[in-house]
Amino acid sequence: MREKILAIIEKNSRIDLKDLATLLGESEVSVANEIAQMEKEHIICGYHTLINWDNTSDEKVMALIEVKVTPQRDMGFDKIAERIYQYSEVDSVYLMSGSFDFMVLIEGKTMRQVALFVSEKLSTIDAVLSTATHFVLKKYKDHGTVLTESKQDERMLITP
Repeated sequence: MREKILAIIEKNSRIDLKDLATLLGESEVSVANEIAQMEKEHIICGYHTLINWDNTSDEKVMALIEVKVTPQRDMGFDKIAERIYQYSEVDSVYLMSGSFDFMVLIEGKTMRQVALFVSEKLSTIDAVLSTATHFVLKKYKDHGTVLTESKQDERMLITP
């Protein structure tokens, strides 16, 4: 039942408990108890709203930053990641395989604000060897949701 609950609420966390129970063929109480248990076990870590900020008047800049680090003795990558994710600008931190160690996603009001974060906060951490910043220019799909409307070709089809 857990996997089915997770698959459904991952796509729609606002689904009514009664509707969820009906979909699963379970009682509302058993579904509610299972969700509460998964929250307690940190399987379900939060409920978020996906917002297409491009359709609002708020200006936001999102950047993906590749970070190379030197792992700390007896601490590995965890302490460095903890130091990075403590900053309020940081949305996500991922340990990666490949040519860099961490991928850090941040959000700021301007490119300058992002640049200041990288130069004054992130790159000053002792373990950080280098960074490479990539600015998100446009989001097409986020968390499985298509954010752009497909445009219909309004030209008339002419056939001989």
